[in-house]
Amino acid sequence: MAFRLLPALRRSIGVFSSNYQGSKLGGFSTHSRKSPGKGNASFFALAAAAAAGYSWLERYDETSITLSPELHHLLMRFWQQGLESNYQSGIQTDVPGSVNCFRTSNTDACDTSSLSSNPFQTESQSNVSASPKSDSTCLTRHSIADAAAKVAPAVVNLTVTQGLRGMFLGRSIGSGTIIHSNGTILTNAHVVAEFTSAGVPYKGKVVVTLQDGRTFDGEVINADFHTDIAVVRINTNVPLPAAKLGSSSKLRPGDWVIALGCPLSLQNTVTAGIVSYVDRKSSDLGLGGMRREYYYLQTDCAINEGSSGGPLVNLDGEVIGINTMKALAADGVSFAIPIDSVIKTVEHFKKHGRVVRPWLGLKMLELNELIIAQLKERDPAFPDVTEGVLVPQVTPGSPAYRAGFRPGDVVVQFDGKPTKSIKEIVEIMGDKVGVAFKVIVKRSNNIQLTLTIVPEEASPNLF
Repeated sequence: MAFRLLPALRRSIGVFSSNYQGSKLGGFSTHSRKSPGKGNASFFALAAAAAAGYSWLERYDETSITLSPELHHLLMRFWQQGLESNYQSGIQTDVPGSVNCFRTSNTDACDTSSLSSNPFQTESQSNVSASPKSDSTCLTRHSIADAAAKVAPAVVNLTVTQGLRGMFLGRSIGSGTIIHSNGTILTNAHVVAEFTSAGVPYKGKVVVTLQDGRTFDGEVINADFHTDIAVVRINTNVPLPAAKLGSSSKLRPGDWVIALGCPLSLQNTVTAGIVSYVDRKSSDLGLGGMRREYYYLQTDCAINEGSSGGPLVNLDGEVIGINTMKALAADGVSFAIPIDSVIKTVEHFKKHGRVVRPWLGLKMLELNELIIAQLKERDPAFPDVTEGVLVPQVTPGSPAYRAGFRPGDVVVQFDGKPTKSIKEIVEIMGDKVGVAFKVIVKRSNNIQLTLTIVPEEASPNLF
């Protein structure tokens, strides 16, 4: 706090020196006060300076102020008591630059337009509220609770009880989020998976329990086990509370997030944390069996069995991810599917009834300056590039093989756009199967070629 108050304290000491003349505070000599209205406030500023551990010597006109060790010790206790009182009562100290909130966006400063130019103006002198302005740019004591309250009515508990020929096989529990008032629910595909057949959604009844205790029967409308996204629909004639979907594209490590769900069937559970990493690759998680790279949001929110399918929410109360898994050997290492990816999957469901994945037949590796330097050290003929995607392997008989790709090619442009990552290539292709794309590659000795590739629809068994 001392660091944030420092500019205001310098100004406040100036106010003090202009009000008190001829006073040497170290010895408490006599003084004459010009302005009776500001003495206590300036004394408060001096106490803050003393508590901050500074020995001040400020000169304004003919006045100098020096804090003696005795005064510093005396005011230190007084200032600490004031701090404890402020934290307990939640009272805002109206000092410019010390708004009682944390930043939650990348704007330059909290809204201080309502603060007076006088850093110690009392309530009778101004209509400034004791608490900071509540908006999405400041984290207050109620920010997490308010955000959770916006989405909580739309969070549901899902229960799937399965049997075979009258014999009980097991029960799957999970969470979900109502995204439309007609009863459309987002959840994880593994929550509603068939026990007896891998990669097949459950065809029976799904019991859906709302936050308010109401229970409905639902059915799985669609599911994709590669993205781990499923859509469940419940039949109701009454509009249901729906959560607002946000965007995950601008999330950064350190952003506050909230996880809601029903871990261990404990409904209405809220945990909070931060984004630990954005775009965590599936290969980083040991999911090497997938031919295509998938990306996750890594957070330190606490999730457990039953949390799967629940929403990950920002401080605006918007869903920015679907919680899907956690690291078993660690605490505070959880993963969610970015909502932007979820939305694309749902769009595929609506358009095709399934997720359509274009297949090129390329194994790809993203390049950076350090990797490029290492490759050039091993092979001086490696092309002169600063970025791109390396092709270490081409599948025989694939669209890439027929297009003329070779191992060692570096993709620098895909469909007329500079290429830096595999994710960009996947996003450019979208669901375009049978559509020709122009690709610029560089080979050894800086040979540049333009190839034409026509993606095929991937077989589900390839992923």
